[in-house]
Amino acid sequence: MNAKDPQQAVIPGAPAAVPPGLAEPTDPVDPLPPKPDQGAPEPRTPTGAATGADPSTAGQQGRWVTTATGTRVRDTDHSLKAGERGPTLLQDHHLREKITHFDHERIPERVVHARGAGAHGYFEGYGTADTVTCAGLFAKGERTPVFVRFSTVLGSRGSADTVRDTRGFATKFYTAEGVWDLVGNNMPVFFIQDGIKFPDIIHAGKPHPDREIPQAQSAHDTFWDFVSLHTEAQHHALWNMSDRGIPRSYRMMEGFGVHTFRLTAADGTTSLVKFHWKPRLGVHSLTWEEAQLIGGLDPDFHRRDLADAIESGAFPEWELGIQVFEDTAEQAFEGIDLLDPTKIVPEELAPVQPIGRMVLDRNPTNFFAETEQVAFHVGHLVPGIDVTDDPLMQARLFSYVDTQLSRLGGPNFDQIPINRPHAPVNDMLRDGFHQHAVHAGVAPYRPNSLDGGCPFHAGTDLSDEETRAFVEAARAVEGRKVRAQPASYDDHFSQARLFWASMSPVEQEHIIRAYSFELGKCYEQAIKERQLQALANIDATLCAEVATALGLPVPEPSADVAEVVPSPALSQLTGGPWPADGRVVGIVIDPDGALDDVIEVRASVLDAGMVPLLIGPHGGTVGELTVQRTFATARSVEYDVVLVAGCPPPAPDALPARDAKAGASDGPVLDPRVVLLLEEAFRHAKAIGAWGAGLDALEVVGIPTDAAGIVAGSTGGAVIDQVRDLLGTHRAWERFAPAV
Repeated sequence: MNAKDPQQAVIPGAPAAVPPGLAEPTDPVDPLPPKPDQGAPEPRTPTGAATGADPSTAGQQGRWVTTATGTRVRDTDHSLKAGERGPTLLQDHHLREKITHFDHERIPERVVHARGAGAHGYFEGYGTADTVTCAGLFAKGERTPVFVRFSTVLGSRGSADTVRDTRGFATKFYTAEGVWDLVGNNMPVFFIQDGIKFPDIIHAGKPHPDREIPQAQSAHDTFWDFVSLHTEAQHHALWNMSDRGIPRSYRMMEGFGVHTFRLTAADGTTSLVKFHWKPRLGVHSLTWEEAQLIGGLDPDFHRRDLADAIESGAFPEWELGIQVFEDTAEQAFEGIDLLDPTKIVPEELAPVQPIGRMVLDRNPTNFFAETEQVAFHVGHLVPGIDVTDDPLMQARLFSYVDTQLSRLGGPNFDQIPINRPHAPVNDMLRDGFHQHAVHAGVAPYRPNSLDGGCPFHAGTDLSDEETRAFVEAARAVEGRKVRAQPASYDDHFSQARLFWASMSPVEQEHIIRAYSFELGKCYEQAIKERQLQALANIDATLCAEVATALGLPVPEPSADVAEVVPSPALSQLTGGPWPADGRVVGIVIDPDGALDDVIEVRASVLDAGMVPLLIGPHGGTVGELTVQRTFATARSVEYDVVLVAGCPPPAPDALPARDAKAGASDGPVLDPRVVLLLEEAFRHAKAIGAWGAGLDALEVVGIPTDAAGIVAGSTGGAVIDQVRDLLGTHRAWERFAPAV
């Protein structure tokens, strides 16, 4: 906290626990504690025992620079030389240790989901899942620590956050019965039906191997070549082309288990389920222009948004729900094959039943140790939760363990602190790279007598919480080996049409734009024509509009276009109103304006759980107010709503040579950077509030005060309440004029 500026205490982003002074510190002190918003893995032994230690004890210790073995170092800035201008000596063990460790700091990044962000939190069960599963974490009031990692699929670790892509939504539950990993995405379907094609779709989506471009994008030939040839991918491709492909925030993103899982109750009965994460803030996305602007303005937008929200106390929250189906021999529901990962079951046919909630309330202390080293696995299961014969899931059961061997240096990756279970571990596994446990005894096998017979097998009675083991549900399997798939997998278009038909006109317009852009970036004409043929089998309007943009003829359908019943739950515009927690409010101020009113408005924004950022002509302070953004550094995409508290004239730095955004000034009335900010906010259908001289600013920009989402008032207090209500729908959707 900055003692000289108490306002700074509520603005996230401070890099250190204690603000630094101007001079270099010279008085030795112990390492500073983590920031209040940060957490670390709960200290556990490699075999799962609680240590009772403060999590910060895993951090650096002591006030002196040392070697890796704890020897104090008197100088870490100069290598040992034969004279001041002589060669460096080989005997400089500190130099060799420091450089060697630096040379080996990086580990292989994930092949997919390389770029991610994570947070700690907890899951609290509602007790409503007791009839379908014996898993203890769902018991009423049971709190389970979790770590969640969000990610993009295609890009490298250094790519941008706001690309059009599927997002990973992986949750590690540290339950008392072992670790359970729910490794899902923000879309309920996937591109392929069989895991044997997974390398193919990823190779197709990744940058072209000759030029390593384009990065973190699907707008290129190899992706659309694959998708148009494997029409099972059309459903997921349509989700990707929708607004779901560019979420506003991880906090406003749904999560799905993708596959169908099998749950086992305490009495041994089984059910098939699909898992759903529902964000408390509602589902919301960026417009394509916003995503493009943010990619240049702040490539770390999503990870910053997550960390800032937690730091400011607006803890992200989701409700976990399940769709439950009878576990029949057909493993189908209403004609939908539940083992096909390219299909959904509309919520109108099988409602999502809430079974618990998750809150993320602590940022990682160290990105590498936690977010980068966390290792998820679909096969990390606990009693009561089992897999099915979904052929994509079956391949994942192999792939996740296999990839950790190269990424994390061996088979003991579960002993890394972020991965350690919170349940006793007696696995009879020994040795290997990075073995942290110090195993006692002489008999890592069973049965044995030398170690007293330990470890023993647990029981199969699932109703006994003390002794129950993980028990695979007994299912009959076919005896003949085939490389084939059931006929139910052959319908590649009806659910894609269901998704399209469920979108609002605004969302359909965005989908058309996405296809037009992505296919327009392809070089090969044949690929464009082949994908248009797939779109013709989904919807005639969608196909015709995209064909017009590409300058190509509209093909006739090559398959029957299905009759579907729309699912309103698939549209992001349904539901609400949503809470305003953690929303960012930009407040344009004028040094010559009514600053007392701004102080009152700022307090109201904070009381509403939102984050106010004051935008002024220069940094530092304006009156008693601390400026967080200047006209030069502010851009509309950073804010969920813009409030205009004045009509500031061009600032001294409003010069095209100094700020390219200042090149559009029409006169001395309003700073051109403010003009641009308001124009963009209006174009992106964001709420805008103005009072006093701020109304003059709207008039200069040409924004009518009676337009949808515009709040005009005589005082800031009268404006802020109405603006907060408008945030409940995310945008003023009426300002978009869809042509569909």
